[in-house]
Amino acid sequence: MKKLLSVFLLSIVAPVLAVAAGGGYPLDDMKPNVSNKASLQNGAQTFVNYCQGCHEMAYSRYERVADDLNIPHDLVTENLIFDGAKIGQHMTNAMTVDAAKRWFGTAPPDLTLVARVRGEDWLYTYLQTFYEDTTRPFGVNNEVFPNVGMPHVLAELQGLQKKGCAQVPVEVDVLTGQDITEEKCDVLYLAEEGKLTPAEYEETVYDLVNFLVYTAEPMQEKRIRIGIYVMLFLSVFFIFAYLLNREYWKDLH
Repeated sequence: MKKLLSVFLLSIVAPVLAVAAGGGYPLDDMKPNVSNKASLQNGAQTFVNYCQGCHEMAYSRYERVADDLNIPHDLVTENLIFDGAKIGQHMTNAMTVDAAKRWFGTAPPDLTLVARVRGEDWLYTYLQTFYEDTTRPFGVNNEVFPNVGMPHVLAELQGLQKKGCAQVPVEVDVLTGQDITEEKCDVLYLAEEGKLTPAEYEETVYDLVNFLVYTAEPMQEKRIRIGIYVMLFLSVFFIFAYLLNREYWKDLH
């Protein structure tokens, strides 16, 4: 019985650990900030322009996103809705399941809760580690998700990365402030520049992942705020409870 229980628990925990580890590739540390409305707005714009053509957010509504991110409804309708949907509808797309299976082999997953399933570090690293691989159907592979079955939709922003030998920065010269490089192999390097600089692309990916963290739990900012109020109330209540308890027992000791 104990052996069966151990196998059962391992079957549950192992996939979670595998996801958290990103398939063995070291994940970058991404600290989301759902209070940063500008970041969330940029992330929402990136999502609808580059991701929503294939991926839906069937559990999120345009109106809720607009209200939470302080975006006027008319701006959302003009700039974030391209399929004629109403402001109160869910963030879906026109791709059918049959068409998705025919083009990609499987239907692209809904991204409403992807940040809770994969984790922000995994998403942040995943979107930055696509590289050229001519053996793959879409010509790219990914360090975090080997043999990935989707194209690099942000390639025009990032550019084309390749995997091989390149000069990479290892430390900063304290006198000149410039990077000291060293040749390393089996690393990713930018072979063709995109529309954005590497720093700008990292910021764009951060904003996109930040938005996905928000959609996975839209109430988290309010939950944290309510939690602070509750803790303050309990702290004040504890003082009165302590004084009342001391007053009640003082004549009995």
